[in-house]
Amino acid sequence: MSASLRVRREERVSRYIRERIEEGQTLHFTLIDPAKLRDPDSAERIAGELAAAGTDCFMIGGSLGVSERDVDEISIRLKRFGLPLIAFPGNVSGLSRYVDAVLFMSLLNSEDPYYIIGAQVAGAVVVAKYGIEALPTAYIVVGYGGTAGYIGRARPIPYEKHEILVAYSLAAYMLGMNYIYLEAGSGAPRPVPPESVRLVKEVVPGAVLIVGGGIRDPDAASQTARAGADVIVTGNIVEDSLERAVEIARAVKGTRKSPPRSLEERFHVSGT
Repeated sequence: MSASLRVRREERVSRYIRERIEEGQTLHFTLIDPAKLRDPDSAERIAGELAAAGTDCFMIGGSLGVSERDVDEISIRLKRFGLPLIAFPGNVSGLSRYVDAVLFMSLLNSEDPYYIIGAQVAGAVVVAKYGIEALPTAYIVVGYGGTAGYIGRARPIPYEKHEILVAYSLAAYMLGMNYIYLEAGSGAPRPVPPESVRLVKEVVPGAVLIVGGGIRDPDAASQTARAGADVIVTGNIVEDSLERAVEIARAVKGTRKSPPRSLEERFHVSGT
């Protein structure tokens, strides 16, 4: 088996993301959950509206009821928009040969080893077989947690316990996870607090900081971006109100970080 597997070294999606961050942009990712779509055709309608609004990537997946066939079908349909397609797998079944990259996530505050490393061991073989670019991601559930927290058996970090979230983020980055995803959960009553976002970004400036869950309006999105998020994800609102999702995407793309810093400055090191 090992002779037929090869880790993909080309890092097109990672480079795409990093280049925009270096330019001072805050990125917007649209999460499309196949299990929540009325029909496959609606994925193209949603994607078209969000692409016109400036979204940077499409994430495809969900925590419950998503098969590889679902991700395949949506990925094939969204290829025509020319934006990176990133798998957001709730399990091994959420991978697809048609995506450009995968958030290769470890749910760090799960109480079940399966979601910390077990699923990743099984999924690694599929990722290598399909030649998908892996984005090593620490997935940390905060506050409400939603379906992802429940299914992943996470012990969510309370909204106000910023120091615990910072400690998890530090540990993730020291373990080599270049992407840190703070997840309040689908349908969360409120997003990850801006103070938490700010503190995590200050402590691990070299990581790509992704924030999602509970971001329901442009003001919340702008606050999260100004606090230091590199990427803001909207998911539930896409199904609930496409118009509002478009407004959020535009608000995110209208929020710029100043001044932009090089990767060396963000890592605080050179030559490593």
